[in-house]
Amino acid sequence: MKSALDTALDSVVEGITAPGGQLGIGTATVRGAVLPVFTAAPPSMREYFAFFFTANGPREFLVFGEERATFADVYARGLKMAAMLQHRHGIAKGDRIAIAMRNYPEWIVVYVAILHLGAVAVPMNAWWTAEELDYGLKDSGARMVIADEERARRMATLGCHAVVLTVRTSADVAAGFGFARVEDEVAASPDTMWYQPEIAPEDDATIMYTSGSTGSPKGAVSTHRALVSGSMNYLVTGLALLELSAQAGAPPADQQVMLLNVPLFHITGSVPVLLVSIAIGRKMVIMHKWDAGEALRLIEKERATYFVGVPTMSLELMQHPDHDKYDLSSLVDIASGGAPRPPEHVERLANTFVGKNPVQGYGLTETNGVGAGNMRDNYRAKPASTGRAAAPLVELRIDAGDGPVGPGLPSGSVGEVCIRTVCNCRGYWNKPDATLAAFPGDGWFRSGDLGYLDEEGYLFIVDRKKDIIIRGGENISCQEVESALYTHPAVAEASVFGLPDERLGEIVGAVVYVKPGAQLEPDALHDFVARDLSAFKVPARIWISAEQLPKLGSGKIDKVTLRTQYRAIHAGKAV
Repeated sequence: MKSALDTALDSVVEGITAPGGQLGIGTATVRGAVLPVFTAAPPSMREYFAFFFTANGPREFLVFGEERATFADVYARGLKMAAMLQHRHGIAKGDRIAIAMRNYPEWIVVYVAILHLGAVAVPMNAWWTAEELDYGLKDSGARMVIADEERARRMATLGCHAVVLTVRTSADVAAGFGFARVEDEVAASPDTMWYQPEIAPEDDATIMYTSGSTGSPKGAVSTHRALVSGSMNYLVTGLALLELSAQAGAPPADQQVMLLNVPLFHITGSVPVLLVSIAIGRKMVIMHKWDAGEALRLIEKERATYFVGVPTMSLELMQHPDHDKYDLSSLVDIASGGAPRPPEHVERLANTFVGKNPVQGYGLTETNGVGAGNMRDNYRAKPASTGRAAAPLVELRIDAGDGPVGPGLPSGSVGEVCIRTVCNCRGYWNKPDATLAAFPGDGWFRSGDLGYLDEEGYLFIVDRKKDIIIRGGENISCQEVESALYTHPAVAEASVFGLPDERLGEIVGAVVYVKPGAQLEPDALHDFVARDLSAFKVPARIWISAEQLPKLGSGKIDKVTLRTQYRAIHAGKAV
């Protein structure tokens, strides 16, 4: 039976998306599939930015330390940046430009400029090593990369063929790298573009890299239509919740304020956080680096209304010894995404922050973060669920096979979670086989997650089909870590798997069998792989097995048995 909140939400959403309105729903044929679309949606991100930045112009948009900027300020800087890229470097429609930096105001300015120009933005993981950055640049064919000092320092060690421009660097430091600074290039350029190419809805807009089971990151290519649609789908949910709050006698604040603590290079940071903030005129208070105490201080100081982060972050807010010393009365919703929140945390969160609403979102890089959502009383009633399909654009289906997605399994049956929406990206960059496997046609995307739908349409994720670990919202390929372990001359066999962790969701665990006659200590192996792997990928626990690892009939290592065995050991249980 549908809950009272779901009944109310469905009624409000139906009104918001009625045909003929600004958020009215119709259908369109997109890459051969007939899908629900917003009939009055901006045709590209250029028009999306122009409309919403102008509408919210005088409002304060970004806060970073002592720096403050309005929507009009950021948009003007973005247009000047676009002009510089065109005049000084000949960047044209379709050229790939990488963004390699932590959360800074410049990240947003550069992103706006790239999409306005009709070029393709390639956000790069700021935790990547120099070698990983090199892979992303070569794989995407980026003509240019705009980087902060730390990333520029890494790229200075590479034979990088892309042009590198730096932000937040002194003239001496940039000169030492042999790179130009963005601010100097903008100062030397005309303020306006000499030519604006047309941008069609199905033109490429972004390439977002995601780690999968194959080891090498895959670049998920999103179109302008997908980005606009994903942002507006989130907008519908937000407007519906605001309407319900107003009906309950709780009018919204004059301006919504978000604490930005998730990376902008993640899909959560770039679509439901950044692009939706631009649409609703929401202020973003940028945290350069996560710190729970600083987050509590900023929530009080800036009167933040909305918090989103990986489950680790809300856990640390709850556990912080000073959380009850701050005035958090402005806060309305505490959302999580990027990784599942342990069910026991949901009620604990509601009890710790009385009157605040826990929210859980489920989406993937390939879906522009759009998928399902569980919120407020519904989330407390079903804390193990990621919620219902995100209205109005998303359809969820559970499928038992591979290839084209079938009619779907009955409620309660476990299979692969498949997502059908115009928000899905069009495929993987230069990887036709991977694209065909994940995007089998008719608008569907195979998530690689295993789950089931209950009778009310609530999605429950129970396992992963892909061999990946999600550590604090970061996807880690088990195969990549295993490959690093095998480079040690003493390692004969290795298996990598996720271990439960209350703070991070999962951490990396590994068990290895050493070649006969060789000697190897876990600490030494940890230090060996730490030289080449990004810090978040290095195993937190390594076990040395005295015997060869168990095998399946096919001769492959029996990872399921090992994972069960060592998770029990990790939990302190007898085996």
